[in-house]
Amino acid sequence: MASLTVRQLDEALKQQLRLRAARNGRSVEDEVRSILREAAGETETPAQPAAPPASAAATATTPLRVLLIIGGGIAAYKSLDLIRRLKERGYAVRCILTEAATQFVTPLAAGALVGSRVHTDLFNAEHEFDVGHIRLAREADLIVVAPATADLMAKMAQGLASDLATAVLLATRAKILLAPAMNPAMWSHKATQRNLAQLKADGVALIGPNAGEMAERGERGFGRMAEPLEIAGAVDRLLKTDAAAQPLKGKHVLITAGPTHEPIDPVRYIANRSSGKQGYAIAAAAAEAGAAVTLISGPVTLRKPDHVDVIDVESARDMLAAVEKALPADVAIFAAAVADWRVANAGEQKIKKQAGAAVPQLALTENPDILSTIAHRTQGRPPLVIGFAAETENVIANAKAKLAKKGCDWILANDVSPATGIMGGDSNTIHLVSADGIDDWPSQSKEDAAAMLIAKIAAAIGKDRP
Repeated sequence: MASLTVRQLDEALKQQLRLRAARNGRSVEDEVRSILREAAGETETPAQPAAPPASAAATATTPLRVLLIIGGGIAAYKSLDLIRRLKERGYAVRCILTEAATQFVTPLAAGALVGSRVHTDLFNAEHEFDVGHIRLAREADLIVVAPATADLMAKMAQGLASDLATAVLLATRAKILLAPAMNPAMWSHKATQRNLAQLKADGVALIGPNAGEMAERGERGFGRMAEPLEIAGAVDRLLKTDAAAQPLKGKHVLITAGPTHEPIDPVRYIANRSSGKQGYAIAAAAAEAGAAVTLISGPVTLRKPDHVDVIDVESARDMLAAVEKALPADVAIFAAAVADWRVANAGEQKIKKQAGAAVPQLALTENPDILSTIAHRTQGRPPLVIGFAAETENVIANAKAKLAKKGCDWILANDVSPATGIMGGDSNTIHLVSADGIDDWPSQSKEDAAAMLIAKIAAAIGKDRP
């Protein structure tokens, strides 16, 4: 009995087969089986076509296609959240797991989120009877590798095709976005940096890695995979150019973040526990929305956000000068935890402790109020000025009073009592206080809070557009 494979069919028939499979929400191979069953007189319950993403359905257009390759690293668990983020934005997502990735996440879990079969094996006869790896490579507008391990990056740089993931990466004509994740020593190794340079020269896009704690106890540094929202934003920048994807395009957003350091002498200073995470997340979200972003940052240990102009400062007076120099702006967001006071006369030399001598008296003087200064400008005031109120008691009452006193348009109030873990932590619970009332936001990651804020800013600016 003669055998027949899809690759032996003419192109017109193969195209019809693919269209029929897409309409029925099946793979090409499952569609062939369905046709053969029908020809043999068997009956089956027709598969229900997969519901299109909400945004795609609303615009009645074909959704952009993202192929997600999940590498074998501990950060693979974040890729499950990335699938959700991409689908929320209307992308059609398909997924490949490397063999190592299946040690961290299961094909079942990824498949449940994607809504279709997850691919794992280059030599799977069921999937490859019509050269499935080439089809995967061709039927993608963008390939995202997250996490991109040192091993995967090395194989890509050398042009290897030893498994399904690397074969697809070598065969694709689509843009590739890498989200590296590995131990800091592996990231900084000369071999990895050589591979990175080659991949960049080949036109591969990069997001991250970020700095922070590693899975290994006591390890920290650059090597953490970018957060799912950061990666989804990078996907938007690579694939979407319309106004809906970049609602702040053409706008200048000015943001302050982090603490200030007020010198006592050349060695010591007055500071606070602000990490700058919320301000940096807002800057990243604004850049993803298409804005030109200026981030004026106090001393922090965070990676600078992509596509953001970062200006480093130390003291409150330095920060105010940088803010005024960065104007004009369409939106100003003052997320920095600026010290209220500074030492009136900081020592030019280190203040020494001397036996029997009196304890040095530090005379304090008030720092400039940056939020109030900008909000009360008679000329060059940004149309939307937003401040933060970090409180430990009477959060809403204090925020209302601050809104009136400072002259800004919105106050984002939060409870930074030590028990909340907000200051220096990764989550936030915000109450937006404005002339329109109080909007209580859910407890969420600082990245999610940033995305929520930028969406509200875009909506507010949109109301003023003709």
